[in-house]
Amino acid sequence: MEGDGGSLPGDGAASGSDPDGAPPPSVARRPWSRWPAVIPESGGPAPVEQPPPKPRSLLRELPVLLGVAFVIAFLVKTFVAQAFFIPSESMVHTLEVGDRVLVSRMSYHLHEPHRGDIVVFTSPFETQGKKDPLPERVIHTVLESVGLRQPSTEDFIKRVIGLPGETVEGKNGKIFINGRQLAEPYLAEEPIGDFPAKKIPKDELWVMGDNRNRSSDSRVFGPIRESKIVGRAILRIWPVTRLGFL
Repeated sequence: MEGDGGSLPGDGAASGSDPDGAPPPSVARRPWSRWPAVIPESGGPAPVEQPPPKPRSLLRELPVLLGVAFVIAFLVKTFVAQAFFIPSESMVHTLEVGDRVLVSRMSYHLHEPHRGDIVVFTSPFETQGKKDPLPERVIHTVLESVGLRQPSTEDFIKRVIGLPGETVEGKNGKIFINGRQLAEPYLAEEPIGDFPAKKIPKDELWVMGDNRNRSSDSRVFGPIRESKIVGRAILRIWPVTRLGFL
């Protein structure tokens, strides 16, 4: 019947195609690619990949990062804490030769020294010769902070035995403070050698090694000034098998 030749919906070209048969825009091929463009499901813009950092930019940043690390290490060592190497056996068995301890520089800004504290202090013996120039001392300090230089051996480490104003005496291998015997469970062996009673001046401390028979301490150089104290040893950090608080 004439008039029945009209096309029904769905006949002819596929839905979404134009009369010439070209694919819809969503699958249109880019002239430079074999594959159709990817359209995010959310309908938003396609993600943009960030290029990896160039090796040259990393090389430019490396000196800055190293400089920041050195400055932080220097400030921490100067004002907060510092690691010290144990070079002698004067503190055996509490500290063995080769141990490393962490020393707090802040402790005695918060409280006075206590009996039994293990302290690091500058050598009580006068050193001969000129000190290194300031720039060289700063470089040495930074290198020691990051473990690239062996720490100085001019610092001593001992235990606080007597406090300012007290009288200390060594008698029959025992220590007496103001006439009362001091209990010392940390000693390596029975001490030998006595010394007469001595009154400890104000702002000074009597210090001795735990390995009493192999220690050069206040029996040799007398009490030390509190101002000579570098800090309090609070933690044994090396070797790992002996890690622990002091």
